[in-house]
Amino acid sequence: MKKITLLVTTICVTALTYVSCSSNDEIANQTDTTAVGASITIDAANEMDLNTGLSVTNTSGTSKPAGPVCATITVSGTTYPKVFTLDYGTAGCVDNQLTRKGKLKLTLSGPVTTTGSKLTIERIDYSINGIKLEGTIEYTNTTTVATVPQFTRKVTNGKFTDLLGRVYTNSGSYTVKQTAGVDTPFVLEDNVYEMIEGTHTVTTEKGTTLTLTVQEALIKKYSCLYISKGKLKIEGGFLKGVIDYGNNDCDSKFTYTHESGATYNLQM
Repeated sequence: MKKITLLVTTICVTALTYVSCSSNDEIANQTDTTAVGASITIDAANEMDLNTGLSVTNTSGTSKPAGPVCATITVSGTTYPKVFTLDYGTAGCVDNQLTRKGKLKLTLSGPVTTTGSKLTIERIDYSINGIKLEGTIEYTNTTTVATVPQFTRKVTNGKFTDLLGRVYTNSGSYTVKQTAGVDTPFVLEDNVYEMIEGTHTVTTEKGTTLTLTVQEALIKKYSCLYISKGKLKIEGGFLKGVIDYGNNDCDSKFTYTHESGATYNLQM
């Protein structure tokens, strides 16, 4: 998997860097821009934990994950529901150059490939490189056509504390279809997902709320940390425009185009 050290150095420290802008009137305030950075990074962290959950539970009942996980893994139950506990320890351990501390509790109601099954991910005193993450991710299989797996991803009671101590609460739900890797269910690296609809909200400790809604299907490759293609409509505070994730490259670049037409080249 591509190195993901960008998550360490850029999560909401400087938030977003402007490369170009047309006038001071079109520059959003710092609260708004840090909330955008927080929102995108929260999505990246959610995807990372979801990928970890899928990797660990995609093992036909064994405790050996499909991908590299430095945590100590225990499994409770020989029949469903099964509970997987990933303990990264109080000192933490390193996965893909990221230090994780605390625990992830994964509850799987049934085989993740079965319609109706739910994978619930709870964060317990959990952090990534000192950035505290709280809340629950619910991943539910809603497939109706066997050849096109479909899921909903719902975040509840989300809370994100960045390296500067700023706190962001978040919630939202996405509908996701798997468009590649269906024929290799025990190999995750070739999976590609499309987030076809959904809305995500982020609220800062100062009360500013941003709402991000899928405008054009978001492409998420399992092998990429960030979304690589698609568009999000964003509204809140001084911000009203569209985030564009680009041309499907595995990179951290994206653009924000304000309703006035001003475009900002940004990087997570």
